[in-house]
Amino acid sequence: MQDSSAMYQLLLSPMTWGLLLGALLCLTWSRLWAPMRALGIVLVFAVLVLCTPLAANALIGDLESRIPASAHCTAPGTPIVVLAGGLDGEPRADDDYAALTQASWRRLHGAVELWRSDPRSPLVIAGGGPFQRKEATVLARLAQDWGVPATTLRTEVESTTTWESAFALRGSLPTRIRLVSSASHLPRALLSFRSAGFEPCAHASDSDYVPMGSIGYFVPQVSAVQKTQTALYELAGMLNYRMRAEKTGPATASR
Repeated sequence: MQDSSAMYQLLLSPMTWGLLLGALLCLTWSRLWAPMRALGIVLVFAVLVLCTPLAANALIGDLESRIPASAHCTAPGTPIVVLAGGLDGEPRADDDYAALTQASWRRLHGAVELWRSDPRSPLVIAGGGPFQRKEATVLARLAQDWGVPATTLRTEVESTTTWESAFALRGSLPTRIRLVSSASHLPRALLSFRSAGFEPCAHASDSDYVPMGSIGYFVPQVSAVQKTQTALYELAGMLNYRMRAEKTGPATASR
């Protein structure tokens, strides 16, 4: 689920820090001691590295490797919970699929493919969002277009974050669920649902990791900046959720 504000995305972008650092160095260069100048140059270089596929994929790879092997499992007949990946704008209708982000498309596709392997399983779509028409509502309509019966579908439309989705579903589903989301988002999602008392099996709908290839792997790219930003956001989110989990304490979902 896309639960970040534009401000958080801006703050976590390496380009933001690079521009701020560059402006600060330009304004204070003549007054800085030599060691501070050297430190500034090192930091600028570090920001440039974060803008390359090399660093971006290292961060994404670390995130995706945090999905424990034991979390990859099959549980026939148990609910499939897919987390919405956000909206690019306000939907004009329940079938305004152009408003869905790429993450939402990929997550739903992964969930529907999982459901097709076991049509007895209910498919639960979680995510409210900031607009009158909810993310889960649009995704449910798309799932029906892809062949999932309306009687199999269920939506959760009150939550605006991954954490809220987990606790909104607590008590209404069995403890054991199959949780579908992007690979980079699953570590935070698993933490949320475990904190709510679930025992989720993780199913990655897609992976953002790209192995080393051509020389372009070492050159700053816009796509790498976006990937680094995503990784930093997920890492910050995991830290936040861990602190929430410590305050929340053990939880037990209804079986």
